[in-house]
Amino acid sequence: MNRNKKIVASAAIVIAIVSVIISINQTNTTLRNLFCAPCIEGSKNNLEGSKIIQVTGALGPESIAFDPNGDGPYTGVADGRILKWQGDELGWTEFAVTTSQRKECVRPFAPDIEHICGRPLGIRFDKKTGDLYIADAYLGFQVVGPEGGLATQLVTEAAGQPLRFTNDLDIDEHKGVIYFTDSSTGFQRRQFMSSILSGDKTGRLLKYEKTTKEVTILLQGLAFANGVALSRDRTFILIAETSNCRILRFWLHGPNSGKQDVFAELPGFPDNVRINSNGEFWVALHAKKGLFGKLILLNSWLGKTLLKLPLSFRQLHSLLVGGKPHATAIKLSEKGEVLEVLEDCEGKTLSFISEVEEKDGQLWMGSVLMPFIGIYNRFRN
Repeated sequence: MNRNKKIVASAAIVIAIVSVIISINQTNTTLRNLFCAPCIEGSKNNLEGSKIIQVTGALGPESIAFDPNGDGPYTGVADGRILKWQGDELGWTEFAVTTSQRKECVRPFAPDIEHICGRPLGIRFDKKTGDLYIADAYLGFQVVGPEGGLATQLVTEAAGQPLRFTNDLDIDEHKGVIYFTDSSTGFQRRQFMSSILSGDKTGRLLKYEKTTKEVTILLQGLAFANGVALSRDRTFILIAETSNCRILRFWLHGPNSGKQDVFAELPGFPDNVRINSNGEFWVALHAKKGLFGKLILLNSWLGKTLLKLPLSFRQLHSLLVGGKPHATAIKLSEKGEVLEVLEDCEGKTLSFISEVEEKDGQLWMGSVLMPFIGIYNRFRN
């Protein structure tokens, strides 16, 4: 059999397998569970007891931040706005936007115009100045003052390469340095499934100097560079490499300065990483790897073949994550050891979480796909 016939035959097999899996996911609960990732051994299935705060009229509160006064949280949503939570009486109010071109930005979810409306992902407050720094997936690295309003663009390119998918950031207030990620130089946010399935490795970790406005590329060639978090002593920074299901550590100071290593291997696709007051790290998994997802990640050809098939985003996403919505949060030590795993294994309350922010004994959890924020009270569960 020649090469072209082999490709056609292989494609036919993939189509047959995919058709069966999609059919199973839709019709047979027992068989569907075979393709879903099980609960992680030793995890606590407590997240289903979380409280929900609806983000009325919006979708995808991806990142969560509290201002230097402890007010908030603030979050960016899919229509390009950054909202502030004012409590149960006032609810959510608009705090900032990343572009003045807002005329068409009235739908909660409109991927076709995200490049116009903006899509704020990671957000962080500078505790010294009260400024809010924003990683907008389409409009670059931005900042807005403590009073909110229209944000100012700071960075739209690095080394002559435009920021295509600005994702997350963390701030070193002591040195006036901000670290942020560009997930891909070839795919935009609305193409994130294509980035993962194609095996794209063009993600970057960048550094921005506040005083000189200079941008430096610290790491490149990353497989979907995502969440970032500085260590408590600021000697290293963590980067979620989503497509490889792991957390990388890049040393900023000390004998290993400039080197990288693997901080933790994970059972799923990490999104944002956030440090708590003890110097431990919470990692939100977008989802665990399902059986088919594992095969896709082992064989880039399979992922590329899937992209050529007439499959919707929902179908591709379902294949990658195992079909069943769920939520997983993992706490890591300063050495990368797993300290705690919290789940909502059946997705009864939470699913596809994107960030875990710990504050005053509560875990505040965002989701890039859901229309709400979850709050898990660690003292009551």
